[in-house]
Formats: sequence, structure tokens, C-alpha cells
Amino acid sequence: MRALKSYACGEWIEGSGKGAVVENAVTGEAIGSVSSEGLDFKKMLDYARQVGGPALRGLTFPRRAELIKEVAGVLKEHLPELYEIAHSYGATKADAWMDIEGGLGTLLVFSGLGRKKLPDGAFLVDGDVEGLSKEGTFVGRHIWVSLEGAAVQINAFNFPAWGMLEKLAPSLLAGMPSVVKPATPTCPLAHRIVEVLTESGVLPDGSLQLICGSVGDLLDHLTCQDVVSFTGSAETGEVIKGHPNVIRTSVRVNIEADSMNAAILGPDCAPGSRTFDLFVREVAHEMTQKAGQKCTAIRRVLVAESQAQSVIDALRGRLEKVVVGDPSAEGVTMGPLVGRAQVDTAREGLAALAREANIVFGDPDGFEVVGADREKGAFFPPLLLHCKNPKDGDAVHRVEVFGPVATVMGYGDSEDAILLARLGGGSLAASVFSEDEEFVRKLTFGMAPFHGRLLVMNEAASKESTRHGTAMPQMVHGGPGRAGGGE
Repeated sequence: MRALKSYACGEWIEGSGKGAVVENAVTGEAIGSVSSEGLDFKKMLDYARQVGGPALRGLTFPRRAELIKEVAGVLKEHLPELYEIAHSYGATKADAWMDIEGGLGTLLVFSGLGRKKLPDGAFLVDGDVEGLSKEGTFVGRHIWVSLEGAAVQINAFNFPAWGMLEKLAPSLLAGMPSVVKPATPTCPLAHRIVEVLTESGVLPDGSLQLICGSVGDLLDHLTCQDVVSFTGSAETGEVIKGHPNVIRTSVRVNIEADSMNAAILGPDCAPGSRTFDLFVREVAHEMTQKAGQKCTAIRRVLVAESQAQSVIDALRGRLEKVVVGDPSAEGVTMGPLVGRAQVDTAREGLAALAREANIVFGDPDGFEVVGADREKGAFFPPLLLHCKNPKDGDAVHRVEVFGPVATVMGYGDSEDAILLARLGGGSLAASVFSEDEEFVRKLTFGMAPFHGRLLVMNEAASKESTRHGTAMPQMVHGGPGRAGGGE
């Protein structure tokens, strides 16, 4: 079993102590361990500020953009081994493509934005000159400059590549060094990416450091020049935002947390219509892609009450074709969750939902697994529920089962649909499927304050759409309320 070291102050350091075990999600086998015990977190932050920061701030925006492109080029040469690592946490080839090559695509987008939209300098002018005096001899102007701290990036387990690279790219472009802390269950992929980048020498010293294990007392040493970007549970996000030093020094904190994303089908879309079929396809896809372990996955399926049974029947037809098992086995279309702990958490969430909704497809205790042992791996089947009284529900709008689980619920009219969508308390993403422009208009303005991104889908748009769950780097990724309030 390999001990995954941290990369701190220009060297690889193995933590002391037993550490946490990293398991193969398919076999349950222990494949590694992580420990950050013994790391000097204050020294790491100082190294980022004193070595990495000046090196990056000394580059112009175009040069930083070119650097991001070079990072993508280096990683592209290692795609086969990155895909192999992704298999260990249960990713199918399609899942791994979304994470790994989606991450590389994000790097290239930010590189392009930097080259095309930022000036040949190291600061930005914001707006026009403002006259502050009668004769015009005294004026004011706003500018943006780089912070002189570290960008601390605490990432989630579901996208160990893309989740890290989508934060690394804008940090490099802004001239800020990154201290990355990947989630333990999938940290081998993030660890290898950092290994590849450090071995290549593509990045300036101090611009990228890696913590494998806990963050220890790192938050105690943050200053007003640092930024924390966290993706994960709302509970952990609250701990970070409420940390005494974070509050005292007004550290900038960006949170992406829980999200009860919804997909809404317009009452104009009859069973058998093209838009109805698109809706059903998208819900099934979002339930099963990455085994439902996406922050943008559809958790609530809102349909007109008269359509509920038709939607349930259509989703059953699609979900019956899903093959759960070892992603490397022939015919498997959905792998496991990333670990047994996630299975336990999913079961707890399902129990809460089942008090308000009925399971209409799937059996959490009786399902087939292809090419692996169900008891040893972290397998969990697709499950569809139906809530008959969603306006009276609590758990169905609050409990996010981070797996292949969604709940169908009926609405009366457009105002009712908006109300149900808002009961999620703020979400990252929602989708409206309809050919009725007036219905779309009402839902767009009714849902906008509570959602970070709204996808409007009809037959014409479907030909080029990047679909519900894809966070495009050209657009804001974030959401209000329980989704974290960040971007």
C-alpha cells in the first residue's frame, strides 16, 4: 500500500502517523494511505506568498494564459495513466473523460479567455475615469490588482481532476499561487496530476503545492490576502466560514455546497413528443452519470400532476437498461460510488426520503453487479422515488442523496412549479424543458433568484446543447443559498 505524499515548499513530504486509507471502489482493496501530520502549514502558506506569488505576478496576463495552455499540454501526454487511476474510484471511461479531459478543456478555455480578453499587463482597469472635481484636475479610477496571498483550494471527491483544474486555471491567471487539498477517497488522481506537473517543471516554484490528508491548522494562518475556495458539504463549508481567524481577518471564502437541483417538464410536452423524450433522457443521464455523484445532478423531477405516471414509466424504461458493475467489465454503464462510506451516507439519505416518497424503481438491497463483488465494492443502484405531496415535504427538498437517486413530484401550474423549485433553498442548476415560451418566461424569472444556472431546453436547442449537468467554464458556476452562495 502506497503512502501518498504531500508536495510542500518544493519537496515531497510523507506525513507521519497511520493516516487515512484509500480504497479501490470496485474491489474494496486498500490501495494507499494519506497523512498530513507533521506538515508545517504556516511554512507552506509563506512559501506560496513569498516564492510562488512574486513569480506569477511578474508575468503578464498573456504569459499566464500561455502557462495554463502548457499545463494542459503536459497533462495530455499522460492521459492513459490518468484514466487507469480513475478506474480505481469507479469511473467508467465516459465518467473519466468528463473529469480528466473536461478538466483539460477547462484549462484551454481559461487560457483562451486570458489571451483574448485581458490586456498585455498585470492589472485591470475597471470602468472609465470618474471626474471628482469641477476643473477636472482631480479624478478617480478603479483598478484590479492581484492579491498577495495564497489560493487555498479544498476540493470534493467527485471530480478530482476537473475540480482541481477549474480552480487552478483562474488562480494562475489572477497571479495567485495555489495550495490544493483533494478529498481523500479520490486523491490518487489529483496526486498524480501534481506529480506530473512538478516533474515537468512547467510551473514556477511555489505556484502549486499539495496537501494529502487533513488541513490541520492551516486556517489559523490565513490572512486578508488569502482566498479559500471550498467544494463539499454545507456542514464543512459552515465550519470554514465560521472559523475564528477567517472571520477576524476577513478571509475571502468561496463555497460550493449541497444542491437540490431540479428539472421541470412543461405541461405542453405530451408523452411521445420530442421534448418529453429529451426530458426523460436527461433525467436518466443525470441520475447515472458518475453514479449520480455530481454537484449539478438532477435530484428533483418536477412534472405536471397529470404527467407523473407517464414520466415514471418512461424513466423506468431507461433505468432498466443501466448495468451496474466494474467499469472495466463489458457492458457496464454505471460504476460504484467512490467508497463504502458514501454508500452508508446514501442509505441514510434514502431512508429520510422514503418517509415522504415511495420507491417506484430499484431495490437498494437487491440488485445485480457485473464483474465485481457487491459486498466488497461501493455499489449502489439507480433508484427513483415518487412524492405525492411535495408541498408538504421537507426531506425531498432538503436531503441530497449523493448517488443515482431522484424524486418525481407533481405540480399544479407554473406558480406551483416555481414554488417547488424554490423549496430547494438555492441550487446550482435547474432545467426547464418546454416549447411554450410563456411557461418558460414565467419559470425563468421565478427561478432565477434561487438558481446559479438555468438551462432552457427545447427541440431546437437540443442539437448543440451541452446538457443540464455540464458546467461550462465560459459561464458562472455557483449558486445562492444552500448551494454556497459562491461562484
